[in-house]
Amino acid sequence: MAKKKYEMAVDKPSSMDTAHMLQLNNTYVAPYIQIATNLIGKQRFAGGNMFRHQIDTFGILIDYGYMDPVLLKASLVHDVIEDIPGFDASLIEKADADGPEVLSLVNEVTKRQGQLKNEYLRGIIENGSYRAKLLKCADRISNMISLGFVTSSEFIDRYCNETEYYILPIAIEVDYNMYQEILNLVMTRRKYLEDSGYYDRKKDE
Repeated sequence: MAKKKYEMAVDKPSSMDTAHMLQLNNTYVAPYIQIATNLIGKQRFAGGNMFRHQIDTFGILIDYGYMDPVLLKASLVHDVIEDIPGFDASLIEKADADGPEVLSLVNEVTKRQGQLKNEYLRGIIENGSYRAKLLKCADRISNMISLGFVTSSEFIDRYCNETEYYILPIAIEVDYNMYQEILNLVMTRRKYLEDSGYYDRKKDE
């Protein structure tokens, strides 16, 4: 079995230091934000729109101390290929010098048309790059937080199952604190389902 080329992160910064600020200062994200605005019209099941979700994912990565320019730029456009029919991927590739790498990462976390969700997520578990796994974890943290505004118990239960089966194994490989946050989010949503009587009703059915 091939040895991993990365170790699980265990530290989470409490604030941004000057070195990381300077690194972020040199990361030019405006072209990617412009591309992401094409998602403003895509409404989310929990409210808001997909553009805000891109920004949220970007912020979560910074919150965890990740300043990798390619990773941050990809986070801003990670849903455009999947959610915009006929999207011209060359817009990402030509956005700046990092464009080709950003596009490669976006393609890595994009579920293909007709691809089963479990097949897609298992592919990231087994073959995903370090960046792809980090991006998927930040994406799921944003989605799990939004899940607090979803009223469909069946959807919440299904999404928690998916998160437990596929996302937690990804998170434990790359970032212990992300793993802990995702686990806590699953637990709070499970508690909501328990308190609402959903599991009792499901058992009776």
